[in-house]
Amino acid sequence: MSPDDLLRQSGLPMHEARLLLGHATDLSRAALITRDALPEVQEAAFLALAVRRRAGEPVAYLTGRREFHGLDFEVNPAVLIPRPETELLVELALEKIAGLRAPAVLDLGTGSGAIAVAIAHARPDARVCASDASEAALQTARANAARLLGDRSGEAASPAPLEFFLGDWYAALPGTRRFDLIVSNPPYIADSDPHLSQGDLRFEPVSALTDGVPGARGLADLRAIAAGAASRLNPGGWLLIEHGYDQAEGVAGLLGEAGLEALFSAQDLASIPRVGGGRKG
Repeated sequence: MSPDDLLRQSGLPMHEARLLLGHATDLSRAALITRDALPEVQEAAFLALAVRRRAGEPVAYLTGRREFHGLDFEVNPAVLIPRPETELLVELALEKIAGLRAPAVLDLGTGSGAIAVAIAHARPDARVCASDASEAALQTARANAARLLGDRSGEAASPAPLEFFLGDWYAALPGTRRFDLIVSNPPYIADSDPHLSQGDLRFEPVSALTDGVPGARGLADLRAIAAGAASRLNPGGWLLIEHGYDQAEGVAGLLGEAGLEALFSAQDLASIPRVGGGRKG
């Protein structure tokens, strides 16, 4: 069967079909154009992917890849799929540490490592720590760091630009280490939100999407991160948190209660309030 016939038979939007066909065959779009037919094993592999996609499985999980901040990350069902709006969090983080030499950065709930690795890639001098409560997620993050940062994240690096810790928020960290910047994209969807049963969210780890606390309106983890920030920030250090479209006011309140100053809210490219921040005095 020709590539064009396979694409039409897939029943998928053409851009998704082309992406999955390239993944199944390991051929570029240009190379596929020159093929009159494909081996049966590649046809079968592609059609199997198309079935899974029609059932709603995210393209990122089917290909095992997602681009984020110009980097190609490995993803799997153990981690949240990096999204374009989270690039705002990285850009703001880089702005806040722009004038610092060898800044100490902490990424709480790192998942695939997208935020931590993107910061370390842009600032090779930064000393970045990342934590997650999931060992499977940390394995993915470590693999991404090793592949995207090369020998800078290897055992020979001194000091290592990335350190990974297993555990729940600040409890994962040893000692009393402090940071110039803390960033996090924590679970912030309310446990009753109907979107959890729609689209890609159906396949992503629930623990990365919602705190699971009835009545908390998705603010439980945001509250824990804000409350513990002051004891982990250096004077003048910043906390930046991604949040939901309707949580800007609530997050500002949590940051204020935590004693942080210079509070602000930043909008993503869709003009939706997406990141809240505050500074330790």
